[in-house]
Amino acid sequence: MLMTNKLTLPVESRMQGDLHVRFGGRLWETYHRKVVRRPSPSLHARYAHEPEMLNIEMKDFLENGDTTDFSHTRMNIHFRELAGESPLLVKLIMQSIYKEDRREIRHLGCKRFGVQFLLKSVHSHNGLFYFHTETRNRSNVAFRTDFIRFKIVDKKVPKRTAIQERVIDPVRSYNEVLVTEGKSDVRTVYSVPQFTIPDDKLLVIELFEKDGGRHQTIRVENADLVAARQINELKIK
Repeated sequence: MLMTNKLTLPVESRMQGDLHVRFGGRLWETYHRKVVRRPSPSLHARYAHEPEMLNIEMKDFLENGDTTDFSHTRMNIHFRELAGESPLLVKLIMQSIYKEDRREIRHLGCKRFGVQFLLKSVHSHNGLFYFHTETRNRSNVAFRTDFIRFKIVDKKVPKRTAIQERVIDPVRSYNEVLVTEGKSDVRTVYSVPQFTIPDDKLLVIELFEKDGGRHQTIRVENADLVAARQINELKIK
């Protein structure tokens, strides 16, 4: 015997960027830090005493081992947070940069208490920057990453002047390992929306250690950003 009920679930699910998934009635929705009211239909559920399926698994459609299948429709899905680029192509670009492992920038880095944080290269493609970083731990104590932050700040802050900064959140990351064990290295590729900065400002990349004080800071000039290597061809092995 089947019984149909109309349920109103006051539940909301959020994802960073322009993709939002929500269930429930007329709740407030946060959309790029602007609160708007968007009516949404309630979820209709059908109750069965002996259902054919008990669990429904929702998996990331990008997690497909065959990255050479360009005919699949997942290549045609684009997100605004990725500057209109397909998520699969962004993932393949990050994989290519990681496998290539070239250090094209040798003057940007930070070293404190046996831990060295390097910016190895900056790539550019279709409205996105790709920052290739490396954390080298030469100490015997593991470096546990709390978070990484990209922000634009003033080069010089006059006295009695409020500090103005703008945080830029990475939209994707590849091989983001939170723990760098002693005597080991970890490389990560971050995808960030493309931007430029005036001469009186800097891009600061901060890597914070969890429950520690070995924080790392890299200061990037606008000249380093505009010299980013263009990705014209993508080689997939």
